[in-house]
Amino acid sequence: MTATDRSIELITAAAQAAADKLAHDVIAYDVSDVLSITDAFLLASAPNDRQVKSIVDEIEERLQKELGVKPVRREGDREARWILLDYVDIVVHVQHSEERVFYALERLWKDCPEIELPADAKATRGKAAAHAELQAAEDTVEPGGGW
Repeated sequence: MTATDRSIELITAAAQAAADKLAHDVIAYDVSDVLSITDAFLLASAPNDRQVKSIVDEIEERLQKELGVKPVRREGDREARWILLDYVDIVVHVQHSEERVFYALERLWKDCPEIELPADAKATRGKAAAHAELQAAEDTVEPGGGW
């Protein structure tokens, strides 16, 4: 069994919304063969809690406006470190970059087929690593501009 056309449509819209809000490392997996509760997972991350919430809000708004769907469940709002949107057909995980590295959901689903995403979403791959390198470089700069 593979993800339904409707699931692919939802994943594509959610991935584009995440990319539009500058999410990092957007990726989707077809989990329909290994899970009976949903067809697909979308994973995305951001370097801070405020951006995590912004990405989730954009996904929710876009899917409601364009496709007429609301999540049946939204979890993780309080701390905004890992917010889950459950649309039944798909589940969206937006994580703070630290949680993304720690929980490494990609390792759990690596044997599942990836779902083709829009070019903007694919372009987010590697952004978390680039952001971390930039932050590390900025942290080594001494006050006054010296190294």
